[in-house]
Amino acid sequence: MKPMESENIEIKLLIEAIYLKYGYDFRNYSMASIKRRLVHRLTASGLQSLSAMQHKLLYDTIFFETLLLDLSINVTEMFRDPSFYLALRTEVIPALKTYPFIRVWNAGCSSGEEVYSMAILLKEEAIYKRTQIYATDFNEVILSKARDGIFPIDNMKKYTSNYIKAGGKQSFSDYYTAKYDSAIMEKDLKANVVFADHNLVTDGVFGEMNLIMCRNVLIYFDKTLQNRVLNLFHESLCHGGFLCLGSKESIRFSECADNFENAVAGEAIYRKKS
Repeated sequence: MKPMESENIEIKLLIEAIYLKYGYDFRNYSMASIKRRLVHRLTASGLQSLSAMQHKLLYDTIFFETLLLDLSINVTEMFRDPSFYLALRTEVIPALKTYPFIRVWNAGCSSGEEVYSMAILLKEEAIYKRTQIYATDFNEVILSKARDGIFPIDNMKKYTSNYIKAGGKQSFSDYYTAKYDSAIMEKDLKANVVFADHNLVTDGVFGEMNLIMCRNVLIYFDKTLQNRVLNLFHESLCHGGFLCLGSKESIRFSECADNFENAVAGEAIYRKKS
């Protein structure tokens, strides 16, 4: 057996052990993505093999929690891909304004940068007061950071630039308070946000949403899991609801491709067909 094949078997056994011991299911994540993150933790921990890592995570819950952070998808920033938010503001918000009450699901919200970006956008478009945002992630540690809404002050320069390119209507500094090396987001931005534990891999339909945002998450899943999650989103959207994916993601070759139409060309924003 080739070394690469043996390593892949070790990885499969390790993620099976995580599922059986802790209930987190990474079995349909992209093998390349999982392998990259496991090798990083293997190097950082000084363990000799993936088998040794498996033994440690089974008997050391603190080590597992560290590994869980590695396996979570936490690459994010406020108003990431400004053209997407500009399209959201000009092409999607006018449709949302026709609803008496608006439900938004930010699935895989990570540390919350996208949640606060959406809250700012909705506030500037005068519909935040009649909107409920559900911000979900499977990792409680990351979800807690999202609830706190505290980000490194050094990130604000980049976020301000993104905000301006996304069509921001005010001074971005109005939305946070600088304190030492941190930026604390204004409390009213999370007044209509519910932060909740939800796992896209194992959990079910999430209400009747007008808009679902799940950007740059599907790229870490294999085809089977992508189809499962996209079908979950389809079932969770109201008729005419919007689905927003990442710039490198598409529903084009998925099982539910025929259930959506392109809402904004080039921005991975789709609308559920009535």
